[in-house]
Amino acid sequence: MNTLDKLVKMANQIGTFFESFPDREEALDGIANHLKKFWTPHMRDTLIAGIESQSVETLNPIVADAIIKHRTSMFARTMSNQST
Repeated sequence: MNTLDKLVKMANQIGTFFESFPDREEALDGIANHLKKFWTPHMRDTLIAGIESQSVETLNPIVADAIIKHRTSMFARTMSNQST
């Protein structure tokens, strides 16, 4: 299992926890806050680079939604649709 696979697995575990929240917006915010608070910028950048390069196929949809919603505040580098 490579680094990206491990990060996806961890992100999915976080997503599974927050999926049980009755308020989806609270769950999305919780996932983003967890990734921002407990993951290093390098970990977050590695995950987003994998998503951008379409190397990630198994990301939990709620995690993907949280990343889309909070990408500006979560990631040290910008998404490909913004200037790099």
